[in-house]
Amino acid sequence: MRKIIALSSLLALGALGMACGDAAPANNASNANRANTAANTMNSAANTMANAANTMANAANTAANAANAAANTMANAANAVKSATNTAANTAANTAANAMKDDKKP
Repeated sequence: MRKIIALSSLLALGALGMACGDAAPANNASNANRANTAANTMNSAANTMANAANTMANAANTAANAANAAANTMANAANAVKSATNTAANTAANTAANAMKDDKKP
């Protein structure tokens, strides 16, 4: 009989402990919120780094475009100088040739 009373008391205390115990679901929700907050913070940091990388890539593209424009401008200037030099040389050569031809006329 003593064992039955002791076991009944233990069951009663166990039931009382379950009824008055801490709220595990609330802790689980709190832990889930902390995990979500950490994940959101890491996602925000990753987005910030991606934006910084895009900004640097855009700056590099702008610099490359400026360098290409400068190279094209220099190439065009070199072509203009070459054309002017050829024109002057051709004019001088033609003038000299025409003068020699005029000297040989009777």
